[in-house]
Amino acid sequence: MRAKTAERALEKTDIGLQRDDLISLYRTMVLSRRIDDKEIQLKRQNKIYFQISGAGHEAVLAAAGRLLRPGHDWFYPYYRDRALCLQLGVTPREMFLEAAGSSEDPASGGRQMPSHWGSARLRIVSQSSPTGTQFLQAVGCAEAERLLDPESDAIVYVSGGDGATSEGEFWESLNAACLRRAPVLFLITDNDFAISVPVEVQTAGGSISRLARSFPGLHVDEVDGCDPIESYAVLKRCIDRLRCRDGGPVLVHAHTIRPYSHSLSDDERLYRTEAERQEEARRDPVPNFAQFLIERGVAPAAFLEALREEVDREVDEAAQSALAAPRPDPATVTRHVVSEEVDPTSARFAVPPGLSGEPRTMVDLLNDCLRDEMTRDGRIVVFGEDVADCSREEHLAQVKGKGGVFKVTANLQRRFGSARVFNTPLAEAAIVGRAIGMATRGLKPVVEIQFMDYFWPAMMQVRNELALLRWRSNGAFSCPVVVRVPVGGYLQGGAIYHSQSGASLLAAIPGLRVVMPSNALDANGLLRTAIRCDDPVLFLEHKHLYRQTYNKSPYPGPEHSIPFGRATIVRAGGDLTVVTYGALVERSLRAAKVLAEQGAGVEVIDLRSLNPFDWETVAASVGKTGKVVVAYEDPLSFGYGAEIAALIADRLFEFLDAPVRRVAALDTFVAYEPGLEDRILPQVDDLVRAMKELSAY
Repeated sequence: MRAKTAERALEKTDIGLQRDDLISLYRTMVLSRRIDDKEIQLKRQNKIYFQISGAGHEAVLAAAGRLLRPGHDWFYPYYRDRALCLQLGVTPREMFLEAAGSSEDPASGGRQMPSHWGSARLRIVSQSSPTGTQFLQAVGCAEAERLLDPESDAIVYVSGGDGATSEGEFWESLNAACLRRAPVLFLITDNDFAISVPVEVQTAGGSISRLARSFPGLHVDEVDGCDPIESYAVLKRCIDRLRCRDGGPVLVHAHTIRPYSHSLSDDERLYRTEAERQEEARRDPVPNFAQFLIERGVAPAAFLEALREEVDREVDEAAQSALAAPRPDPATVTRHVVSEEVDPTSARFAVPPGLSGEPRTMVDLLNDCLRDEMTRDGRIVVFGEDVADCSREEHLAQVKGKGGVFKVTANLQRRFGSARVFNTPLAEAAIVGRAIGMATRGLKPVVEIQFMDYFWPAMMQVRNELALLRWRSNGAFSCPVVVRVPVGGYLQGGAIYHSQSGASLLAAIPGLRVVMPSNALDANGLLRTAIRCDDPVLFLEHKHLYRQTYNKSPYPGPEHSIPFGRATIVRAGGDLTVVTYGALVERSLRAAKVLAEQGAGVEVIDLRSLNPFDWETVAASVGKTGKVVVAYEDPLSFGYGAEIAALIADRLFEFLDAPVRRVAALDTFVAYEPGLEDRILPQVDDLVRAMKELSAY
């Protein structure tokens, strides 16, 4: 009789859930809540170090986990997605291993906080703490899925809270997903609060789904996220749509609750009334679903009580096992900062050029390298602002084509097609974020940020995602993206917003390879290394050097590469060392000629690679000359050259016959008028003066 009642109750849903399915959903919800409760207990006992819960979100997440396919679909969850991860196959012990910071934790090996999910086995991409960064990566992953396997019905799940939808990257991701019709399921679990800030202060009108409905091609659904059956029905319809070819992205706005504080570092009683909290408790999905199962005859109260007791035993055993598990060896902290499989500093990348043809500019040889590498490797995609020849393909025959503002990517779209070379919206974070998702999925993106001066919206993606993914996942995931960025001044009219260098900030980020060639041949060889290595690379191209006649080279062939971290001595000398890179290499050579006329032999070192840099070559030269000038284009104070100077003073003090001298830009900004620019940026005369002073010391 009870079974028949349950069947009749389910007939109305017409979504295929049977009694065992309902019991399984309930068990996942209880398990998720019990793990939260156990972690809270362990945190108060000082046995773990942080706790943030998924309480109140269990219903919609358990439903999503039953409908999605672990190991087939891709997942970009956020910290409240405990029930989803349990349903996908993450075990309670694995969650407690993360909370305990154990070396056996498969998500990060003790490197991340609890509830920062990650599982290569289940395709749960390592999650970070910044809110909203995951949305762009999910779009890139979905784009890569379709490019790598056009017949695939895999989709990409990405979630966030209502607070995360205030981030610009969320809106950039919606725009990109709609433009590319990417198969992305955006699940927004809206519990009305972002820590202490209520939704009406976060979102105009208080409803993210109402705002999102204006995006063409975005299917939007709204659901009571505390009701697992309604959530299952809505999500099933949306996921079925996503698995259809060209179904386009979907956003599901799920209304949930947050019965616990944001985290154990927060106390919601400071900003929520008791009446609010009691009203929210009446919507709690765990006890409400239990009552539903009892009332509909799916399971008696005694059965559910026995299930909860079983869950409690499982949770206690998992917690005790995790607490007894080994902690990470402190000696391993530098593992996975960069790839341990492909070493771009090795002799493998020392492939000499086979020169042919007439001398060509840096722009030409960069373009040659991109062409050769795209021919060699079909996984390479090139995108950014204005990089395509013409987005309106039907017009290609009628126009010369753009190919980048500096023409570095000219004719690549014509040769390789719009699926591999394409323009993007003017959104730097979206360019890098999508590239991260693509690279994680298996493509090799080579993207362009049009000017370093406009790079900064992408800095969150670069610093907290691109550089960190391999390390924070303990080597489980990587994103070997090449980001090409035109940099630098000496432009006569570049002014404040077209003359920044940026090397000082970028070179200080662990996990990034940072390169800046000074001539066409090196640009070709270093870009090839950047593309073929397995690390994220910031490839800085000095705009002033793009078309100089003095740094041209014949075509070096399709295999020429240069190891990172290997400087070159562009002028030998025994009296004074100049350590420099980029546009200051040629200026240093001109200054060295002036010193040579006065009898001083100046040795000029072109670093070429800023991180890693060639300490051995620098040390050998300074040990020989005893005097050194460090020349760099960033402002003098706290710059890249200051670190080189500090290392020389620290490690080579006994070899020095004079103080280390720095020549750099003034601690101001680059101005428009040429006379002002000349005063601000280091010039040949500045280098000559510093060299003379050191020579006479």
